[in-house]
Amino acid sequence: MKKWGVLFLVVVTVAACSIAAKNKQKPVAIKIPAGTYEDTLRFLYSLPKNQWPAPLIDSGVIWQELGMVPESPIKPYLDSLKNLIALGNTLFFDTRLSGSNQISCGTCHVPDLSWTDGRQRSLGHEQQENKRNSPTLLNVWHYSTLFWDGRSHSLEDQAFAPINSEIEMHSDMGEVMYKLRRIKEYKPMFDAAFGSTDITPERLTEALATFQRTIVSNKAAFDHFLQGNKSALTNDALRGLHLFRTKARCMNCHNGTLLTDNQFHNIGLTNYKTKQEDLGRYNFTKKNEDVGKFRTPSLRDVMLTRPWMHNGQHNNIHAILNLYNNGMPQPLPNQAEKTDPMFPKTDRLIKRLNLNSQEINDIVAFLNAVTAPPTKVSMPVMPQ
Repeated sequence: MKKWGVLFLVVVTVAACSIAAKNKQKPVAIKIPAGTYEDTLRFLYSLPKNQWPAPLIDSGVIWQELGMVPESPIKPYLDSLKNLIALGNTLFFDTRLSGSNQISCGTCHVPDLSWTDGRQRSLGHEQQENKRNSPTLLNVWHYSTLFWDGRSHSLEDQAFAPINSEIEMHSDMGEVMYKLRRIKEYKPMFDAAFGSTDITPERLTEALATFQRTIVSNKAAFDHFLQGNKSALTNDALRGLHLFRTKARCMNCHNGTLLTDNQFHNIGLTNYKTKQEDLGRYNFTKKNEDVGKFRTPSLRDVMLTRPWMHNGQHNNIHAILNLYNNGMPQPLPNQAEKTDPMFPKTDRLIKRLNLNSQEINDIVAFLNAVTAPPTKVSMPVMPQ
């Protein structure tokens, strides 16, 4: 066996010992067949996940192993909820929810664009530009809080914000209720969904939320690999998977089935005291430690959701990875900023990586392997 094969045997044996100790089991050494580096990786990642090489995780980080894309939490109830889902689907694409009758939820979350709008920052009422990038709605039900700053606690609650926003849909719930109650064909739809023709804000938001809980990523190459198709990952993607879990340190924030820790981090894109300043979660919590923190986005289907970051500032995945590779370099604080409690502090998990160009290309290959084309959605006929 080549030297690198022996090294991998040592690494995997140590990982197996660590896992075994945690589970109070006897460690089992894994014999790796001879072959190329990629052959070794393909063998190792074909093992049960609890025998994969140990990921590079910082102390104190709570993480979950990568896994299959999950199904919608309401999948077992789709048949009983079909009328409610159909209502939510229709409301989602109805421009009459906006003050101008020109903007719907689907304006900023386009199914064919992986439920984003492809813009740096979304446009709202009278073409006003929003402050942030429109995030994808794929698997949105997974998040414990919503929006980039986590200011909403549920999909039902979230629906109020864009409708009432002067910049986005420029309306209010009272006006929306007045409009919907005058549309005759909505009454039987609400009756089929709720058992009565009453049209209320709570029913509107429940229908929208239920529909959004059906929006799920399709299986990508990585999922087929996990299901047993060991040729589903190219050698580049396989190397990228290993780098993602180890040297590149991605697993510290992007872990679990949807490749997100569901937490908030400051990665150094606050633009403090500039025209582009965005203090992130601090705007909601008013806690100094939350300055510059934004929600970790899922990396599922990431290659189809550009431009990236909360401000849509980056349209080149290699440029983003190079920023991470260099440790997200920041200007040194001046004397006043050193004592400024509001001065943004980059997360301790951000560190220089020393990846070479081939390794960055391999990680991009893996990101392509967790990306799948979205399901085609037929636009509903609007009630009259």
